[in-house]
Amino acid sequence: MKKILITGEGSYIGTSFENWVSQRPGKYKVETISVKNDKWRSLSFSDYDVVYHLAAVVHVKEKDADKYFKVNRDLAVEIAKKVKAEGVKQFIFLSTMGVYGMETGFIDENTKPNPKTPYAESKLEAEELLKGLTDDSFKVATLRPPIVYGKDCRGNYPKLASMALKSPIFPNIKNERSMIFVDNLSEFVKLIIDKELSGLFFPQNKDYVNTTELVQLIAKAHDKELKSTGIFNPLVSLGIKMSETFGKVFGSFTYDMKMPGGPVELEYEACSFDESIERTEK
Repeated sequence: MKKILITGEGSYIGTSFENWVSQRPGKYKVETISVKNDKWRSLSFSDYDVVYHLAAVVHVKEKDADKYFKVNRDLAVEIAKKVKAEGVKQFIFLSTMGVYGMETGFIDENTKPNPKTPYAESKLEAEELLKGLTDDSFKVATLRPPIVYGKDCRGNYPKLASMALKSPIFPNIKNERSMIFVDNLSEFVKLIIDKELSGLFFPQNKDYVNTTELVQLIAKAHDKELKSTGIFNPLVSLGIKMSETFGKVFGSFTYDMKMPGGPVELEYEACSFDESIERTEK
């Protein structure tokens, strides 16, 4: 049995992972702790095989930007050093696609990170420091997933879902975006735990997501028909160039499928795209 400790009490991704592996009783034991105070310093991690580090700050006030680095970088590295010293074999760190500082474009193995926010900068700096801890007895696996969606998720997906349910018509856009359903991400993490992998990984669904198809599937899950039209496309194209928000919704933003941890290299899609939207909306 693998004993896994998740840092980050109440984390959406952590809770989803625990629920996912709990379907295989006897193979995984998952516990969760909060690291918001210093109690974790007095705990022993020696009984765990894996620490899945999800504790992070995502949104803080501009004047508190240092908090990103204190929590997302310094705390992550401090915890990793402690668990390594206490004999834990694997440390999994959740980073972000945001380290590239892009809202649209194509990312492959030659694309260099260029973070433009304190959040992304803190994650990238943590990645680099954690990489230095890797050796034969301590494996560090860093994940840079694209947008993660699933039932009760936060972020841009609920905004799109709300739009799909309120609008009678939607632009017919030919874009592609990398995304990953939360259960597919959980299956990916289970796989790298089973295989005791280390390195930098880019998990995503098997197929790129088209925004128009996405909102139509959301509407269909609620027994609503959402028509699409190309009449707005010139305005949408202009909006993508002028607006970060438009770029996030209507632009193309993808990882090369052949990148490490991608669906070309590893099999972890437990749920197809159509089914994932049904599960998310019901």
